Amino acid sequence: MEYAGRPIRTALEVGAGTGKATRLFARRGIAVTATEPDGDMLAELRKHVPARVRTVRAAFEDLRPGESYGLVYAAAALHWTNPEGRWSRTAALLEPGGVFASFGGPVQPADPAVEEAVRAARAPFLESDEVPSPDGTPPEHDMQWPGTELQRSEWFTDVRQSMIRRRLTMSARDYIGQLSTISAYLILPASEQEQVFRQIMRVLPETVEIAADITLHLARRRYAQ
Repeated sequence: MEYAGRPIRTALEVGAGTGKATRLFARRGIAVTATEPDGDMLAELRKHVPARVRTVRAAFEDLRPGESYGLVYAAAALHWTNPEGRWSRTAALLEPGGVFASFGGPVQPADPAVEEAVRAARAPFLESDEVPSPDGTPPEHDMQWPGTELQRSEWFTDVRQSMIRRRLTMSARDYIGQLSTISAYLILPASEQEQVFRQIMRVLPETVEIAADITLHLARRRYAQ
């Protein structure tokens, strides 16, 4: 909101999932249009967001320019979108000078011993549960994806990256619930999902200290093209 430098009245959310980010923006009084292609996710979202939030079952690629927004954002969902035409499509949904934001990050046990136990329990099903950089940017690079793509895009300017440090405590069951929203697990067959979550649950303490740092990327739509 500080980055925008002006009031944001309307926002479009890409891949809203169950609405954790949706609720935060709605509480600010922003008129949010939350899009989500999965019907079950959207049904869950509708249980927990204010009635003023407009919900639409649609993938990002299905959205057509028409209404424009002060903010377009994705919370840990941008990597699901098609890279072809990603930024021209985003720009077409934004007001000139409007803001694009993407934020998310891995959720891992803060205790190295617990993290190693989870890694070992996960190993027969997944080598890693992190999302690799879609454009191949190495993890040691100063600017990470999608900032790298935004810097190369003709549609955006003033690209910024920042890190928000977070430490959380949650029950083992809630941690499994968090894992169930992560892409690497979502794409596993249902039977394997059940098995990997059961294996991880067995090695977790009753409460889990979590490192849940958020990487935030911001960019501004150019006024003229």
